[in-house]
Amino acid sequence: MAPRPARSSGRPAAPPAHTTSLEEAGRFARVEDDGHVFLLVDGEEHAVGQYPDATREEALTYFVRKYDDVVSQVALLEQRVQAKAPSSDMAKTARHLRTQVGERSMVGDVLALEARIDALLEAVSGLEKTERAALDELKARELAAREAIVVEAEELAGRDPATVQWKASSTRMNELFELWKAAQKNGPRLGRGTEDALWKRFRSSRTVFDRHRRAYFSQLDTDNAEAKQAKEALIKRAEQLSDSTDWGHTAAEYRRLMDEWKASKRASRKDDDALWARFRAAQDRFFEARKADNEAIDEEYSVNLAAKEALLVEAQKILPVRDLAAAKKALQSIRERWDEAGKVPRADMGRIDAGLRRVEDAVKSAEDEHWQKTNPETKARTTSALSQLEATIAQLREDLTAAESAGDTSRIATAKEALAAREQWLEMLQRSARDFS
Repeated sequence: MAPRPARSSGRPAAPPAHTTSLEEAGRFARVEDDGHVFLLVDGEEHAVGQYPDATREEALTYFVRKYDDVVSQVALLEQRVQAKAPSSDMAKTARHLRTQVGERSMVGDVLALEARIDALLEAVSGLEKTERAALDELKARELAAREAIVVEAEELAGRDPATVQWKASSTRMNELFELWKAAQKNGPRLGRGTEDALWKRFRSSRTVFDRHRRAYFSQLDTDNAEAKQAKEALIKRAEQLSDSTDWGHTAAEYRRLMDEWKASKRASRKDDDALWARFRAAQDRFFEARKADNEAIDEEYSVNLAAKEALLVEAQKILPVRDLAAAKKALQSIRERWDEAGKVPRADMGRIDAGLRRVEDAVKSAEDEHWQKTNPETKARTTSALSQLEATIAQLREDLTAAESAGDTSRIATAKEALAAREQWLEMLQRSARDFS
């Protein structure tokens, strides 16, 4: 059965162990019979070590294995660099291998191996630079993110406490704190100095925010207590008035209490709603009692309404006024009976009073017109004006005759125009005079 393939671990697979043949190794070594092994590098011999009590092949094999072990480690590092694995400890390992090879304590193509290690060190250096650049960029982003958290926290702490929406703002401040903890736990380190400075700013903002919040709600509690106390006093006064039957005075008092209620500070929503319900209940008790009383009075006044409706029909028969004396006498009789009839329901008061007022206004208008026609002073002024105007017309006629005799067309036109105007005035005054006769 074929062997089952190994499950992938996500890491670079280990390279196969490097094996240098003894024939190949023989080109880089000399082995003495006593087990001493010498490495040949550019025509120079370097004592590698001794493997006693063994054959020359066994001694050579021992030191070749040391070489192969380093080659395998180098190959593994090359594979990690090619896969762009994290460079942590790669350079240290490569330098350690370079030192081992430099000690000339193994057998193999050490010059080629040193060249590979030098290339590997250069590649690791490039990988480290790339990682540092990426880390610097990550730190810059993290610094900007931390700075944004701090700035927002400072903005929240710097708001006017009277304008802050505390529920939403408190939730956001807690979210900022969770973001800070997550960044501190999972993000790259920014350096102790930088992180301490940012944390001090953030902590200070949270402290100020919490102080403002406590002060705000403390003041809110105080204001709420004062508002409740003030409104409790208003409720007490409203409840004391609720059984009053002095309808007019008490209704005015309730209007004043309502004005005070509107001008007073609000308590918390829950407290304010409960207080308002009690205040409203006291008002309703009074106004419902007043309404019931008014309804009883209106029922009592309904008989009076029927009487005044009949009087109003009688009064309307006076119109139009033809005989002023008879109309005044009839109206006086209606007024006397109107007063005796008494009050009517509130809903009908305006309509009934307005109906009688129209008849009274018509009679007064007829009386005023009669007075104007019979006023002796007006009549005397009209008679005097007639005499003066007749004399003026006689003079204008003489002027017209003279102008016509002289053939003076300009004077004729002027005289005719003046005479026509005076004659028109005369006709109007004569009509007025006939009214006084």
